[in-house]
Order: sequence, then C-alpha cells, then structure tokens
Amino acid sequence: MQFRHATISDIDALLTLEQGVVEAERPFNSVIKAHGARYYDIPDLIASDNSCLLIADVEGSIVATGYVQIRQSKSALVHDVHGYLGFMYVAPEYRGQGLNKQMMDRLITWAEGHGVNDFYLDVYSANQSAITAYEKAGFQPSLLEMKLHRGNKR
Repeated sequence: MQFRHATISDIDALLTLEQGVVEAERPFNSVIKAHGARYYDIPDLIASDNSCLLIADVEGSIVATGYVQIRQSKSALVHDVHGYLGFMYVAPEYRGQGLNKQMMDRLITWAEGHGVNDFYLDVYSANQSAITAYEKAGFQPSLLEMKLHRGNKR
C-alpha cells in the first residue's frame, strides 16, 4: 500500500469514491439528493496550496481517501486558521485495518508543517462507527448542528 497525493488523473476514481461517502451518509440525512449529490470540489482540493488530498493506493486501486484544508477560523477563536478534514473514506474490504487513522495522521502532519495546530471535521451524530474512529484519533465532540425541516414530507 502506498499513500500519495491525489492527481488530476485520479479524478474519475475519486468521484466514484465520493459517491461511496454520499451513500454511507444518506441513512443519517434524509435530505441528501437521491441522485447527483456532490460534496467536494476535487479538482480544487488537488490544485490548491491550502489543501492536501491524499489517497491510499493498492496495486493501482484507490482504497482510502482524505483531505485537510487550511481554513480561516472564526474571529472569536484564539487560532487564526485551522485544518478541516474531510472525504475520509476507506473501501469496505479495507476497513478495520487502521487506514483512516494512518490517513488522518499524514494529513495532520502535512497541516502542522504549514503552521496549523487545530483541526475540525464533521460527522453525523448517529454515525457511531465514524465517531469512534475519530475519537481513537484524538478528536472530541464539540458542536452539535441541529436542523429543522418545515414543508412537504419526503
């Protein structure tokens, strides 16, 4: 297995894996589009100096992904910038092998090399397996987003 930076030639495979993330999260959010949901601007994540999109490659197949993006923090916080982690995905047949933690460690190390010491990510409150994985990596619950939908039933 090789961890490497994603390239433009990886986009088709990354778009397919992005749909894996969407499908995994759909049970936690009934308002995700049934078709055509997109979460990430993959070309920008590859090209930007403020982000690092990594993949884990096994014999030419991408089996895990993740990115960290350096973002401006809210002015009320003591840090000016933070690292936001996303597109954390491991192919089902490779889960349980610590790949997500290895990916996060590499992404955090990259961001620390750019002066970032604070990190955030989003996870659905009902996604206990993801929460457990992030807690193993040292993350702690912080902010709970609440939503209200008023209108026609779906």
